[in-house]
Parts: sequence; structure tokens; C-alpha cells
Amino acid sequence: MQEKLASFPIKHWADDDRPREKLVQKGSSVLSDAELIAILIGSGSRNESAVELSKRILASVDHNLNELGKLSVNQLMRFKGIGEAKAVTIAAALEMGRRRRLEDTSKIIKIKSSHDVFELLYPLIGELPHEEFWIVYLNNSNKVVHKAQLSKGGITGTLVDVRLVLKQALELGAVGLVLAHNHPSGTLIPSAADKQITQKLKAASEALDIKILDHLILARHKYVSFADKGIL
Repeated sequence: MQEKLASFPIKHWADDDRPREKLVQKGSSVLSDAELIAILIGSGSRNESAVELSKRILASVDHNLNELGKLSVNQLMRFKGIGEAKAVTIAAALEMGRRRRLEDTSKIIKIKSSHDVFELLYPLIGELPHEEFWIVYLNNSNKVVHKAQLSKGGITGTLVDVRLVLKQALELGAVGLVLAHNHPSGTLIPSAADKQITQKLKAASEALDIKILDHLILARHKYVSFADKGIL
């Protein structure tokens, strides 16, 4: 029934087919991504309903909300029917969702597995268009005492300041480190530079009885763990 109604303005739809009414009556979880976006933009155009327009926008990013969140206001405005106000509303809503997930990571205070590290850092670096290298500092109970960006941009051995990493570890009383960086390309295959950095930090840390517990590569809601793969 929804497809038959798609070419008509939402105000002419039956109550059960209107996104706003459906949300009030049945809750937000029953709405499709397109219906949720339709609520944000409020209206479509003379030839296209808000839901139909939303479906078109989602189709352009393969129905991936994370990819949609990467679109700028100007990129959203390229869709016919999306002006600056609607584009800003979509961008703001997706940013709110990202920040909500970021707040959830504050509950992670103890690292029990590589997945915990992934959950901790993905909201920070998982969707960035550039590479960032981060260090998670742990105490002897594997509790997170600090996390910090080590470098931004391409990852090479020259960008890793081993002395800075170890100095901060000593100041924090950290005995374990987890390395992590993102691959905007989406590949999860460790590069030669990734392995070189890991070994460089591992060798320097061992002299101070500080252990490199893992190195994660994050990309598009997935990750690879050096420890899990046995290549640490």
C-alpha cells in the first residue's frame, strides 16, 4: 500500500501510513529509515512525497546511514527538493546520533576484548575521511585511564613519537597500551607500515615493562585485531 501512496502528499495518506502519526501511535522503532528522514524534512515536492525523496537519498548511499552521515550540507542540497534548511536538519540529526553513541562509550571503563576497544574508538575515528592513530592507556586491571590521538594523516613510522607515548604512559601509571587507527579506504589488511609501527612501539615499551596488548584497524563498522590474528 505504501508504494501506491508514494506519489501523493503525506497529508492525504491514511493515518497508519503517515510517518509522524505512525511514530506517535506505534513508536519510532517501527519506522523505516526513509520514514524517519521524511519526518525530518517534513515535505517533498509537487512530484515526490517526503518518503519517496528520502528513499532516493538513501539509495544514493546504498541505504547506509553511516555513509549518509558523511555527506555535507552542500552534498545533500544536490538532491532536488532538499534546500539548506532540510539539509541542515538531516546533518544535525545524524550528528546527534553519532554523539549519542559516543556518550555510550563512556561506560566502557575496562577492556575485556578487542571488541571493547572497537566500541570505544569507532565513534571517534571509524567514519573519518582521513587516518588517525590513537593510543588507549590501561592500568594493571585493564581499565582505561586515558585515550589520546597520536597522529593525524598518513601512518608512517616517522609520525610515531615513541618517547611521547611512553612518557605519557609513565605519567599515567599505565602498564598496557592498545594501538588503533582507521582505514578510510575500508580495507582491513594491515600494511607494512602498520606492522612496523607496532613492532617499534612494542620493542620500546618492553624495556619499561609496558605491554602492547593489541593493535586494531577500524573500517566501516568492522575491525581487525592484531592480537586476535596472532600477528602482534
